[in-house]
Amino acid sequence: MARIISLEEVKKHRRKSSVWIIIHNDVYDVTNFLTEHPGGEDSLLDVAGKDGSREFEDVGHSDDARELLKKYKIGSLNPEDRISVVLPCSKLKWALLALAGALVVGVVLKKYLGSK
Repeated sequence: MARIISLEEVKKHRRKSSVWIIIHNDVYDVTNFLTEHPGGEDSLLDVAGKDGSREFEDVGHSDDARELLKKYKIGSLNPEDRISVVLPCSKLKWALLALAGALVVGVVLKKYLGSK
C-alpha cells in the first residue's frame, strides 16, 4: 500500500537538505535530483514543500521526464489535503479546439449556403 503523507509533513521539506514536492497529489522526494535537474535546482526549490503541478505541466515535461519522476515518488497526499489543480493550458487547448471547430463549420456553411 502507498504511503499516505499529510500536507503538513510535505511543508516541512522545503530546504536544500530535504526537498519534497507534490505533483498531481503524489509526493516526491527530489532532494537527490536537485543537481541533475535540467532546469536548475531553483525551479525545484521554488515549489519545495508545496504543490508544483501547475509548474510541472507549464514546462511541458517529456515522457522521459515523467518516467524519471516515478523514481522519486515516496507516497500520495492525504485525501483530506488533496488539491484539484485546473491547468490553464488544458482550458486553452479546449478553447482553441472549439474555435477551430467553429471556423470549420463557418467555412462549410459559407460554401454551401453562399453558393446559391
